[in-house]
Amino acid sequence: MTKSRRKRSAAGAFKLSARKRDWLISIVSPLLLLLAWEVAARTALLDTRFFPAPSTILHTLGRLVESGALWIDTWASLQRMFWGFLLGGVPALVLGVAMGMSRPLRAAVDPLIACTYPIPKSAIFPLILLIFGLGEASKIVMVAIGMFYPICINAMAGVLEINKIYLDVGKSFKASRWQMFRTIALPGALPFIMSGIKLGAGMGLILIAIAEMIGAKSGLGFMIWNAWEILSVETMYVGLVMIAVMGYLLSLILNELERWIIPWKVER
Repeated sequence: MTKSRRKRSAAGAFKLSARKRDWLISIVSPLLLLLAWEVAARTALLDTRFFPAPSTILHTLGRLVESGALWIDTWASLQRMFWGFLLGGVPALVLGVAMGMSRPLRAAVDPLIACTYPIPKSAIFPLILLIFGLGEASKIVMVAIGMFYPICINAMAGVLEINKIYLDVGKSFKASRWQMFRTIALPGALPFIMSGIKLGAGMGLILIAIAEMIGAKSGLGFMIWNAWEILSVETMYVGLVMIAVMGYLLSLILNELERWIIPWKVER
């Protein structure tokens, strides 16, 4: 084995060990926090009326799993998230890339996005209820609005970060707008787009929980609100834990998807 091969293999082993180390840290740190929480609850350092021990929450979670109620509420929230992503994320992706490619379009739409983006999404929920009613549509629209802005803004920023020489090459070869979109703008903006999707997924989880607290009969937000009404604190924490788990799993899935579709992105 040559020296260069030995160096490459050593570097690969180092990267693998660093990745394993990061994985172990990400597992151990929450466990240590839960352990400290458990000890504090059992030694009366925490008021268990408001901060029940993790073991108690786990027992309640098991009971809800056995009854099937947890799966029903989790599946309802996931369905709304999925349709909200299609309704808000796909148009945001197309519009963001188009805005990055077209200066007139960017000049026309960017001020509208800048004006409406700072408005708290929860503040417009009564208007959404007024327009779409108490059914599924209002919850899906709420998620779609939350996902639209991060994806659109990041897609536009990604296209603007592409080296101008690649766009000039496409123009020199008489590439059509669709060809420029498909072969240059979209691949070049993918790292920014994935960042926008991650931000949008987190915002979608926040907003679906808020939307399900009003006028819903299922979903994790409904579970949390209903538990508050009957003062079942453990059930409230189960709903919060499930939202946290969904966020963590979504992050893992999107990270793996990012490694698959953006292999040229340098991992740090």
